[in-house]
Amino acid sequence: MAETSIGESAQLRAALVDTLRDKGMVTSALVEAAIRAVPRHWFMPAGTPTEVAYGYDSSVVTKRDQDGMAISSVSAAYIQARMLELAELRPGMTVLEVGSGGLNAAYLAEVVGPEGRVVSIDIDPEIIDLASTALDATGYSSRVRVLVADAEHGVPDEGPFDAIIVTVGAWDIAPAWLDQLASDGVLVLPLIMNGVTRTIGFRRDGDHLASTSAEVAGFVPMQGAGRHADQVLELADTTGGKVKLAFDSGAPPDLIQLNGVLDADAAEFWSGVTVSHGISFADLHLWLAWYLDGFGRLAADEGSALAARKRWLPFAVVRGAGLACLVLRDAMQGAGAEFGARAYGRDGQVAAAALIEQIQAWDRAGRHTPPTFAYWPAGGDRSQIRADATVMNKTHGVVTISWPTSS
Repeated sequence: MAETSIGESAQLRAALVDTLRDKGMVTSALVEAAIRAVPRHWFMPAGTPTEVAYGYDSSVVTKRDQDGMAISSVSAAYIQARMLELAELRPGMTVLEVGSGGLNAAYLAEVVGPEGRVVSIDIDPEIIDLASTALDATGYSSRVRVLVADAEHGVPDEGPFDAIIVTVGAWDIAPAWLDQLASDGVLVLPLIMNGVTRTIGFRRDGDHLASTSAEVAGFVPMQGAGRHADQVLELADTTGGKVKLAFDSGAPPDLIQLNGVLDADAAEFWSGVTVSHGISFADLHLWLAWYLDGFGRLAADEGSALAARKRWLPFAVVRGAGLACLVLRDAMQGAGAEFGARAYGRDGQVAAAALIEQIQAWDRAGRHTPPTFAYWPAGGDRSQIRADATVMNKTHGVVTISWPTSS
C-alpha cells in the first residue's frame, strides 16, 4: 500500500477520473463511479509513490521471477478502465477475472453492485494472498471470491459468467472459458497474435466470437497450462552484445543460416511511407504480424551495436541468411518520420524488400480503418468465416482478422 492521506488520495483519484474521461477511456457512469470509489493506492506494493499509484499510464510490477522478469503487475489505470468498458458490465452480473491482484476485482464489485458476483483467480498463491489482504482492508472481501486456480481449466462449481476479463497475455482462448461464458456473454482479453498483443472485447455470435472493439495494450504473459513459449534465437554482434529474435509461431526453417548475420555492415532501404509526429502507428506492427512471413520480435542488449544505432523498432523479418529490422528516419521537409528497413546478411536485401512491401501495403489498405477480429473454436463451422478474413491458427481454434477497405 502506498502511504498517502485520505484527502490527497481523493484529490488524485478525482484527477485521474477526469483524465480518463477526457481521453475517452471512461465512457459510462458505472465505470466512472467505480474508479472514483476504489482507493487505488491500497492495492499497490509498499513504497509505491502516490503519483505512480494514480498515474494515468503507470503500471506497477508486483512480482518478478528469478531472472528479474515481471510475472505479475497492476495494470495502468487507462487499461483497466478500457477493459471494464469493453466488458459492457451491468449491475447484477456474474463476472470472472483471470489474473488477480485485487484492484480490478474491486472495480468489478463496484460496477456489478451488491446483487452481482465477482470471482477472481490466479495461479500464484502469493498473489492471491496479496489480493485477499487488500480486498479485506478496503471492504471488498465479502463481495469478491478469490481462488488459486489455473485458468486454463476454468473454475469448478462457478458460472455461467456474463463476462470474463483476462488480465494476462493469452496466446489462445481456453475452451473452459467458452464453456463457462453465458450464451450472450462478453470475453475481454489481451490476445497475442504473432508476438503483437491487442486487448479485444469479444461477444458470442453463434458458435464463434466476434470482436466489438480492440485496444493497444501489453500484459505479463500467462502462466500454467496456457503458457506459450516463443522460439528464441540469440545472435552476437560485432561488439559482443546479444541480440534476441523471438518467434511466436511459424519460425523460419534453418535459422542456423543467421549465424554471423550481424558481422557485416548494414544497408538501409526506405519505403516512402511517413507518419506525422505524435500519431500512433501501432496498427503497422499488427499488420506486419499478420501478413509478413518470418516476422519476429527483436531485443538487443544496451551495449550492442544494434542498440547503439537509434530509431530502430523491435520488429524484424527473416529471409534465408538475411535479417531486416524496422527503422525510422526524419522525413523530408519536417513531415514526421519515414519507415524503412535496416538489412543484415547475405539475404538482407531480400528481407528488406519483403518488409518494405508490407509497409507500403499497410499504407494503402490498413492505416486508415481499424480491423475486426473473430475467434472460431475447434469444431465450429468455419465455412462461415468471412471471405476477406485472414486466418491465424491457434491450439484450440483459429483467430481471424478483417481489415475493411477505407471509404
